[in-house]
Amino acid sequence: MNQSFFRTLVAGVGLSLLVPAYAASNFAVGQAKKAFTIPVVKAKVGDTITFKNDDEFAHNVFSLSDVQSFDLGSYKKGETRTLTLNAAGTIEVECAIHPEMKMKIEVTK
Repeated sequence: MNQSFFRTLVAGVGLSLLVPAYAASNFAVGQAKKAFTIPVVKAKVGDTITFKNDDEFAHNVFSLSDVQSFDLGSYKKGETRTLTLNAAGTIEVECAIHPEMKMKIEVTK
């Protein structure tokens, strides 16, 4: 291996250590008055969304979207459920207990 190539390789590795990796974000979405507090979340793959029930009655969070389907189950006031986003695209989210509750998660890479 020639020295010029080796120096370039070492310099490139050194620079890559200076560039911070993407740190995942956590979004907080409340559930209050039979509505999600944020109608659209724009996030990236690897981010998490924490749903908190602020109502006096149970809520549920689920999606049947092709991008990412899930069911976080039912939970009472003050409890939370967390979702990690694992694919890019738009996820339609609903509450199984209150069908009028809907939101979207727009996930990019």
